Amino acid sequence: MWAVQAAWRQRHLFAALVRRQWHDRYAGSALGGAWALAQPLALLGLYALVFQLIFQVRLPQASPAPSYLVWLALGLWPWVALQECLMRGASAIVAHAALVQKVAFQPAWLVAAAVAVPWAVHALGHALVLALLALVGAPLQLALLWQWPLVWLAVGLWALGGALALASVQVYVRDLEQLLPQVLPLLMYASPVLYPLALVPAWLQPLMAANPLTWMLEPLRAHGLGVPTESAAVQTGLALGLGVVGLAAGGWVFSRLQHDFEDVL
Repeated sequence: MWAVQAAWRQRHLFAALVRRQWHDRYAGSALGGAWALAQPLALLGLYALVFQLIFQVRLPQASPAPSYLVWLALGLWPWVALQECLMRGASAIVAHAALVQKVAFQPAWLVAAAVAVPWAVHALGHALVLALLALVGAPLQLALLWQWPLVWLAVGLWALGGALALASVQVYVRDLEQLLPQVLPLLMYASPVLYPLALVPAWLQPLMAANPLTWMLEPLRAHGLGVPTESAAVQTGLALGLGVVGLAAGGWVFSRLQHDFEDVL
Protein backbone atom coordinates (compact mmCIF):
# COMPACT_ATOMS: atom_id res chain seq x y z
CA MET A 1 0.00 0.00 0.00
CA TRP A 2 2.83 2.40 0.81
CA ALA A 3 4.23 1.93 -2.69
CA VAL A 4 0.89 2.92 -4.22
CA GLN A 5 0.70 6.00 -2.00
CA ALA A 6 4.26 7.00 -2.88
CA ALA A 7 3.58 6.57 -6.58
CA TRP A 8 0.41 8.67 -6.35
CA ARG A 9 2.28 11.51 -4.67
CA GLN A 10 4.70 11.54 -7.61
CA ARG A 11 2.01 11.36 -10.29
CA HIS A 12 3.11 14.71 -11.75
CA LEU A 13 6.19 12.87 -13.03
CA PHE A 14 4.02 10.82 -15.36
CA ALA A 15 3.23 13.74 -17.69
CA ALA A 16 6.89 14.76 -17.80
CA LEU A 17 7.99 11.21 -18.59
CA VAL A 18 5.35 10.87 -21.31
CA ARG A 19 6.58 14.07 -22.95
CA ARG A 20 10.14 12.75 -22.77
CA GLN A 21 9.11 9.42 -24.27
CA TRP A 22 7.36 11.20 -27.11
CA HIS A 23 10.33 13.48 -27.77
CA ASP A 24 12.88 10.65 -27.65
CA ARG A 25 10.77 8.58 -29.99
CA TYR A 26 9.99 11.15 -32.68
CA ALA A 27 12.60 13.90 -32.26
CA GLY A 28 14.04 14.87 -35.63
CA SER A 29 11.44 12.85 -37.55
CA ALA A 30 9.66 14.72 -40.34
CA LEU A 31 6.48 12.68 -39.95
CA GLY A 32 6.58 12.48 -36.16
CA GLY A 33 3.80 10.35 -34.68
CA ALA A 34 2.54 9.46 -38.17
CA TRP A 35 5.20 6.73 -38.21
CA ALA A 36 3.21 4.86 -35.57
CA LEU A 37 0.32 4.77 -38.02
CA ALA A 38 2.54 3.81 -40.94
CA GLN A 39 3.81 0.55 -39.43
CA PRO A 40 0.41 -1.09 -38.81
CA LEU A 41 -0.81 0.21 -42.19
CA ALA A 42 2.15 -1.46 -43.88
CA LEU A 43 1.47 -4.70 -41.99
CA LEU A 44 -2.22 -4.46 -42.86
CA GLY A 45 -1.41 -4.13 -46.55
CA LEU A 46 1.14 -6.95 -46.45
CA TYR A 47 -1.12 -9.39 -44.62
CA ALA A 48 -4.08 -8.50 -46.84
CA LEU A 49 -1.93 -9.21 -49.91
CA VAL A 50 -0.66 -12.53 -48.58
CA PHE A 51 -3.82 -13.90 -46.98
CA GLN A 52 -6.56 -12.38 -49.16
CA LEU A 53 -5.01 -12.32 -52.63
CA ILE A 54 -2.46 -15.14 -52.49
CA PHE A 55 -3.89 -17.66 -50.02
CA GLN A 56 -7.47 -16.42 -50.63
CA VAL A 57 -8.63 -16.70 -47.04
CA ARG A 58 -12.43 -16.72 -46.83
CA LEU A 59 -14.23 -15.35 -43.80
CA PRO A 60 -17.30 -16.87 -42.15
CA GLN A 61 -20.55 -15.70 -43.71
CA ALA A 62 -21.79 -12.33 -42.49
CA SER A 63 -24.28 -9.81 -43.74
CA PRO A 64 -23.08 -7.63 -45.28
CA ALA A 65 -20.05 -9.72 -46.16
CA PRO A 66 -16.84 -8.08 -44.92
CA SER A 67 -13.56 -8.15 -46.79
CA TYR A 68 -10.53 -9.71 -45.17
CA LEU A 69 -8.95 -6.25 -45.06
CA VAL A 70 -11.76 -4.86 -42.88
CA TRP A 71 -11.78 -7.93 -40.65
CA LEU A 72 -8.00 -7.74 -40.22
CA ALA A 73 -8.05 -3.99 -39.50
CA LEU A 74 -10.39 -4.56 -36.56
CA GLY A 75 -8.04 -6.93 -34.77
CA LEU A 76 -4.54 -6.10 -35.95
CA TRP A 77 -4.13 -2.72 -34.21
CA PRO A 78 -4.91 -3.96 -30.68
CA TRP A 79 -2.32 -6.71 -31.10
CA VAL A 80 0.34 -4.37 -32.52
CA ALA A 81 -0.29 -1.99 -29.62
CA LEU A 82 -0.08 -4.74 -27.00
CA GLN A 83 3.12 -6.10 -28.50
CA GLU A 84 4.84 -2.71 -28.65
CA CYS A 85 3.68 -1.73 -25.16
CA LEU A 86 5.14 -4.93 -23.72
CA MET A 87 8.42 -4.52 -25.60
CA ARG A 88 8.93 -0.88 -24.63
CA GLY A 89 7.64 -1.31 -21.10
CA ALA A 90 9.86 -4.32 -20.44
CA SER A 91 13.02 -2.32 -21.13
CA ALA A 92 11.92 0.90 -19.40
CA ILE A 93 13.85 0.36 -16.15
CA VAL A 94 17.07 -0.96 -17.69
CA ALA A 95 17.06 1.79 -20.32
CA HIS A 96 16.89 4.44 -17.58
CA ALA A 97 19.31 2.79 -15.17
CA ALA A 98 21.18 6.02 -14.40
CA LEU A 99 17.95 7.83 -13.55
CA VAL A 100 16.80 5.02 -11.24
CA GLN A 101 20.17 4.99 -9.46
CA LYS A 102 20.48 8.73 -8.94
CA VAL A 103 16.94 10.05 -8.43
CA ALA A 104 14.56 9.07 -5.64
CA PHE A 105 11.21 8.40 -7.32
CA GLN A 106 8.80 5.54 -7.99
CA PRO A 107 10.30 3.73 -11.04
CA ALA A 108 6.91 2.29 -11.97
CA TRP A 109 6.19 5.64 -13.62
CA LEU A 110 8.91 4.86 -16.17
CA VAL A 111 7.03 1.72 -17.17
CA ALA A 112 3.67 3.51 -17.21
CA ALA A 113 5.02 6.23 -19.51
CA ALA A 114 6.66 3.68 -21.81
CA VAL A 115 3.30 1.91 -22.13
CA ALA A 116 1.11 5.02 -22.36
CA VAL A 117 2.72 6.54 -25.46
CA PRO A 118 2.38 3.56 -27.86
CA TRP A 119 -1.03 2.69 -26.39
CA ALA A 120 -2.40 6.17 -27.09
CA VAL A 121 -0.77 6.46 -30.51
CA HIS A 122 -2.07 3.09 -31.72
CA ALA A 123 -5.54 3.65 -30.26
CA LEU A 124 -5.80 6.93 -32.16
CA GLY A 125 -4.44 5.32 -35.31
CA HIS A 126 -6.97 2.48 -35.03
CA ALA A 127 -9.84 4.93 -34.63
CA LEU A 128 -8.71 6.90 -37.68
CA VAL A 129 -8.35 3.80 -39.84
CA LEU A 130 -11.77 2.44 -38.86
CA ALA A 131 -13.34 5.85 -39.52
CA LEU A 132 -11.69 5.92 -42.95
CA LEU A 133 -12.91 2.40 -43.75
CA ALA A 134 -16.44 3.37 -42.73
CA LEU A 135 -16.29 6.45 -44.97
CA VAL A 136 -15.34 4.35 -48.00
CA GLY A 137 -18.21 1.94 -47.39
CA ALA A 138 -16.87 -0.80 -45.12
CA PRO A 139 -19.77 -2.60 -43.37
CA LEU A 140 -18.90 -1.48 -39.84
CA GLN A 141 -21.72 -1.39 -37.30
CA LEU A 142 -22.66 1.18 -34.64
CA ALA A 143 -22.11 -1.44 -31.92
CA LEU A 144 -18.42 -0.85 -32.53
CA LEU A 145 -18.74 2.53 -30.77
CA TRP A 146 -19.16 0.91 -27.36
CA GLN A 147 -17.12 -2.26 -27.94
CA TRP A 148 -14.02 -0.39 -29.16
CA PRO A 149 -13.32 1.49 -25.88
CA LEU A 150 -13.74 -1.71 -23.86
CA VAL A 151 -11.20 -3.54 -26.00
CA TRP A 152 -8.68 -0.72 -25.76
CA LEU A 153 -9.19 -0.53 -22.01
CA ALA A 154 -8.39 -4.25 -21.85
CA VAL A 155 -5.29 -3.68 -24.01
CA GLY A 156 -4.10 -0.96 -21.63
CA LEU A 157 -4.66 -3.09 -18.53
CA TRP A 158 -2.91 -6.11 -20.03
CA ALA A 159 -0.03 -4.02 -21.33
CA LEU A 160 0.63 -2.18 -18.08
CA GLY A 161 0.35 -5.28 -15.90
CA GLY A 162 2.56 -7.33 -18.20
CA ALA A 163 5.09 -4.53 -18.63
CA LEU A 164 5.43 -3.99 -14.88
CA ALA A 165 6.19 -7.66 -14.33
CA LEU A 166 8.54 -7.93 -17.33
CA ALA A 167 10.40 -4.70 -16.53
CA SER A 168 11.13 -5.78 -12.98
CA VAL A 169 12.27 -9.26 -14.04
CA GLN A 170 14.46 -7.88 -16.84
CA VAL A 171 16.52 -5.95 -14.29
CA TYR A 172 17.70 -9.32 -12.96
CA VAL A 173 17.41 -11.45 -16.13
CA ARG A 174 18.80 -9.46 -19.06
CA ASP A 175 18.20 -12.36 -21.47
CA LEU A 176 14.53 -11.40 -21.38
CA GLU A 177 15.32 -8.57 -23.79
CA GLN A 178 16.42 -11.14 -26.38
CA LEU A 179 13.65 -13.60 -25.58
CA LEU A 180 10.62 -11.32 -25.95
CA PRO A 181 11.06 -10.63 -29.70
CA GLN A 182 11.08 -14.40 -30.24
CA VAL A 183 8.06 -15.20 -28.07
CA LEU A 184 5.64 -12.44 -29.08
CA PRO A 185 5.44 -13.41 -32.79
CA LEU A 186 4.72 -16.99 -31.73
CA LEU A 187 1.89 -15.71 -29.56
CA MET A 188 0.47 -13.79 -32.53
CA TYR A 189 0.39 -16.86 -34.77
CA ALA A 190 -1.11 -18.93 -31.95
CA SER A 191 -3.98 -16.42 -31.68
CA PRO A 192 -6.76 -15.46 -34.13
CA VAL A 193 -5.07 -12.22 -35.16
CA LEU A 194 -4.47 -13.06 -38.83
CA TYR A 195 -7.00 -15.85 -39.34
CA PRO A 196 -10.64 -16.39 -38.27
CA LEU A 197 -11.29 -18.73 -35.38
CA ALA A 198 -13.78 -20.61 -37.58
CA LEU A 199 -10.92 -21.77 -39.84
CA VAL A 200 -9.15 -23.53 -36.96
CA PRO A 201 -9.66 -27.34 -36.92
CA ALA A 202 -12.55 -28.38 -34.69
CA TRP A 203 -10.35 -30.33 -32.28
CA LEU A 204 -8.20 -27.24 -31.70
CA GLN A 205 -11.01 -24.69 -31.32
CA PRO A 206 -11.63 -25.24 -27.57
CA LEU A 207 -7.96 -24.50 -26.90
CA MET A 208 -8.07 -21.41 -29.12
CA ALA A 209 -11.27 -20.25 -27.42
CA ALA A 210 -9.41 -20.35 -24.09
CA ASN A 211 -6.72 -18.02 -25.46
CA PRO A 212 -7.13 -14.64 -23.70
CA LEU A 213 -6.40 -12.81 -26.96
CA THR A 214 -9.48 -14.49 -28.42
CA TRP A 215 -11.57 -12.91 -25.66
CA MET A 216 -10.35 -9.49 -26.75
CA LEU A 217 -10.41 -9.74 -30.55
CA GLU A 218 -13.46 -11.87 -31.31
CA PRO A 219 -16.07 -9.60 -29.62
CA LEU A 220 -14.59 -6.54 -31.34
CA ARG A 221 -14.89 -8.16 -34.75
CA ALA A 222 -18.30 -9.67 -34.01
CA HIS A 223 -19.86 -6.35 -32.98
CA GLY A 224 -17.97 -4.34 -35.57
CA LEU A 225 -19.21 -6.54 -38.42
CA GLY A 226 -22.73 -7.01 -37.10
CA VAL A 227 -22.48 -10.71 -36.25
CA PRO A 228 -22.40 -10.72 -32.42
CA THR A 229 -22.22 -14.13 -30.78
CA GLU A 230 -23.74 -15.26 -27.51
CA SER A 231 -20.29 -15.49 -25.96
CA ALA A 232 -19.16 -11.98 -27.02
CA ALA A 233 -20.30 -10.26 -23.82
CA VAL A 234 -18.76 -13.02 -21.69
CA GLN A 235 -15.48 -12.79 -23.58
CA THR A 236 -15.37 -9.02 -23.14
CA GLY A 237 -15.97 -9.40 -19.41
CA LEU A 238 -13.24 -12.03 -19.19
CA ALA A 239 -10.78 -9.81 -21.08
CA LEU A 240 -11.43 -6.87 -18.75
CA GLY A 241 -11.38 -9.06 -15.65
CA LEU A 242 -8.10 -10.65 -16.69
CA GLY A 243 -6.71 -7.18 -17.33
CA VAL A 244 -7.53 -6.07 -13.78
CA VAL A 245 -6.05 -9.25 -12.31
CA GLY A 246 -2.99 -8.93 -14.55
CA LEU A 247 -2.43 -5.32 -13.53
CA ALA A 248 -2.67 -6.24 -9.85
CA ALA A 249 -0.31 -9.20 -10.33
CA GLY A 250 2.17 -7.14 -12.35
CA GLY A 251 2.12 -4.40 -9.72
CA TRP A 252 2.72 -6.96 -6.98
CA VAL A 253 5.71 -8.49 -8.81
CA PHE A 254 7.15 -5.02 -9.42
CA SER A 255 6.76 -3.98 -5.79
CA ARG A 256 8.48 -7.17 -4.62
CA LEU A 257 11.48 -6.78 -6.91
CA GLN A 258 12.04 -3.02 -7.07
CA HIS A 259 13.85 -2.67 -3.73
CA ASP A 260 17.18 -3.90 -5.15
CA PHE A 261 17.00 -2.13 -8.52
CA GLU A 262 19.69 0.41 -7.61
CA ASP A 263 22.16 -2.30 -6.57
CA VAL A 264 21.57 -4.59 -9.55
CA LEU A 265 21.54 -1.85 -12.18
